[in-house]
Amino acid sequence: MAEGINPAVVEGVMPAIEKAEKKVVKKVKRKASAYSKRYAREFKKVASRYKKKSGAWAKDGFKRAQKEAHRLAKRG
Repeated sequence: MAEGINPAVVEGVMPAIEKAEKKVVKKVKRKASAYSKRYAREFKKVASRYKKKSGAWAKDGFKRAQKEAHRLAKRG
């Protein structure tokens, strides 16, 4: 530690500093693949066809929208 600081003070502060350092470290997010980006675009296009007027999913709507989005994403 720095010169001139009482060692007892340093020992008392170190656990707090170490705890704060762990929180500061940022986790690296994975990069989205080209396919997942394509799938996301297709899913947004198709989703409204499988929803009710209220915005809720129709029966099996999510499953069918997901399947169609995968089909479209694989094509192009």
